[in-house]
Amino acid sequence: MEKVKDKLKKLSNYLIIFLVIFLAFSLARNAFKLYEVKGQIKKTKERTLALKKENEELQKRLSETQSSVYIERELRDKLGLAKIGETVVVLPDTEILKRLAPKSSEEEDFLPDPTWKKWLKLFF
Repeated sequence: MEKVKDKLKKLSNYLIIFLVIFLAFSLARNAFKLYEVKGQIKKTKERTLALKKENEELQKRLSETQSSVYIERELRDKLGLAKIGETVVVLPDTEILKRLAPKSSEEEDFLPDPTWKKWLKLFF
């Protein structure tokens, strides 16, 4: 009879140990999932804030582009239109302007000395 009681006691101890280990692993797994979900929530909140900010900027651009001042500026700049009595002046690209413009004496003064002059100044 005592052998049966000892076996039942051992079996109940093993069962309790197994149950505790199982519960510990389950708790750890759930804690890890909770940590991951919190990270996802944080990323989602950041993304939501970024999207709200972008939406506000787009709303500002939309209201700006629908204004008559913007439409007039675009017509003048892109299509070359003018009001009655105004003259439209179209300038060439900056590269062409640089080639056509005369060189100033200031630009020539700022050119670095040739190497031979630097050596001459160093020794004499």
